Amino acid sequence: MNSKIALVTGANRGIGREVCSQLAKAGHQVILTSRDEEKGKKVVEELKSDLISYHPLDVTDDDSVAQLQSYIETNYGRLDILVNNAGINYDTWQNAEQADLQSVQKTLNTNLLGPWRVSQAFIPLMRKNGYGRIVNVSSGAGALNGMGGGTPAYSVSKASLNVLTIKLAADLQNTGILVNSVGPGWVRTDMGGKEAPRDVTEGAEGVVWAATLPDDGPTGGFFRDGKLIEW
Repeated sequence: MNSKIALVTGANRGIGREVCSQLAKAGHQVILTSRDEEKGKKVVEELKSDLISYHPLDVTDDDSVAQLQSYIETNYGRLDILVNNAGINYDTWQNAEQADLQSVQKTLNTNLLGPWRVSQAFIPLMRKNGYGRIVNVSSGAGALNGMGGGTPAYSVSKASLNVLTIKLAADLQNTGILVNSVGPGWVRTDMGGKEAPRDVTEGAEGVVWAATLPDDGPTGGFFRDGKLIEW
């Protein structure tokens, strides 16, 4: 496999961190990003890979995204893989009837508009090189099939992220850029909790699969463990 340039958002812990590790082990150059620079740099040191570097990124901030886009274009000239992993607020304490809409708005800005903002920044680089893999890390909580109550901000944000996947995939047909959503399952992370049945390695593998699809791979789908699941 040819080495690719990969960017992973929200990667100072959990699935994002593990995705960086797995991509680097596969021989790809990885830019690990996070809002907290101290934590992000510490993770890079812990992962001990010459293929992983750090750059700060706040996906809710236009200037932060623009600075990263300029850095990658200047230093690498391309971006092959974008993993939109940054996500917040699994709001189990709320319901839609009484949800704090300021909290909902903040969640949407990170979980939906963040990936949208970052994708818009880097799609031109992907178009220029005729290659790209965009992976939106979603959740079963965002699947309309079987959806019930609970976690209103998180579920609405992830369902909307799935819609964004469909829209971008349609826009980018025949460009060499594949766009997919991946639900990693219920994973033992800070958000998933200790009772989750899957470890972070399992959760990350499906993301890495979508990030390294062949040219004839799927686009505009929702996957878990490399298998199509219902929206």
